[in-house]
Amino acid sequence: MAQKDPYSVLGVSKDAGDAEIKRAFRKKARQYHPDRNPDDANAEAKFKEVQQAYDTIGTAKERNEYEQQQRMSSMFGGGGGPSFGGGGGMDDMLRQMFGGGGGQAFGGRGGMGGRQQRQQPRSRQKGSDIKVSLAITVEQAEKGGKFPFTFKRLKPNQNGTMEATSVTLQTSIKPGVKHGTVTRLRGQGHDHPEGEPGDVLLTVRIQFGEGRRWDDSTLVQEVQVAYSTLMLGGKVKVKLPSGKTIKLSVAPETHVGDRRKVSGAGYDGGDLELEFVLPESEGLTKDQIKALETLRDKGL
Repeated sequence: MAQKDPYSVLGVSKDAGDAEIKRAFRKKARQYHPDRNPDDANAEAKFKEVQQAYDTIGTAKERNEYEQQQRMSSMFGGGGGPSFGGGGGMDDMLRQMFGGGGGQAFGGRGGMGGRQQRQQPRSRQKGSDIKVSLAITVEQAEKGGKFPFTFKRLKPNQNGTMEATSVTLQTSIKPGVKHGTVTRLRGQGHDHPEGEPGDVLLTVRIQFGEGRRWDDSTLVQEVQVAYSTLMLGGKVKVKLPSGKTIKLSVAPETHVGDRRKVSGAGYDGGDLELEFVLPESEGLTKDQIKALETLRDKGL
């Protein structure tokens, strides 16, 4: 059975940072842990599924490898291996991968031969582009520098067949680079049997650590607020990315997921959005359980 999408299993977006993925894993792991669900085969299966998902995308390196494997699998139609030779459906495979316009571009197979056909001019073909993510810390983003990254690239081997090869390159990042910045590295993508190689599209993703994530170009920070404070209002202390601590007023009947914008408190002088969430519970005391039962009896 094919592995389920690890992002869906953990309930995170594909743009989630390491800290957010780790937090989602811990929450799911506690929920389905065998110690909490004795003799529950379904919970045990879920726990293993969550563990496998985290093993697959738990770090930026593992996530990058997984996404490249998915792109390679899609390129090969979900079957076969990354190395292939001539014969059979090679032309169809190459046309799918490299955008070939006809059998003549790959030696005239598949009934496309003929003197007149072969002599016709053809457009220059190009290999597929490769999308790669580079995860860096906010400190690295602010200082800039040179950073290595590794990806899989289809290249011809000594036998003239195409195979996936691991390639490591180095890129220069300017100080103050923006999250989501894409750099095109020309000629570093998949090779083409009879044309030019594609490009590498390198996307910079800045990781802010536990409790912070990106929503497109907006930095979002989670603020844990007790349910009673959300309903009745109050104040909470919030530590901003700069290290400064502020007191934030919470209006009565605030909902989980509501946000408050703090201008200039985000990355590189950008805005920061504070998102209200409930604290993760490690277990309730007897008094807390009794209080919740009282609230339930009163319709809350």
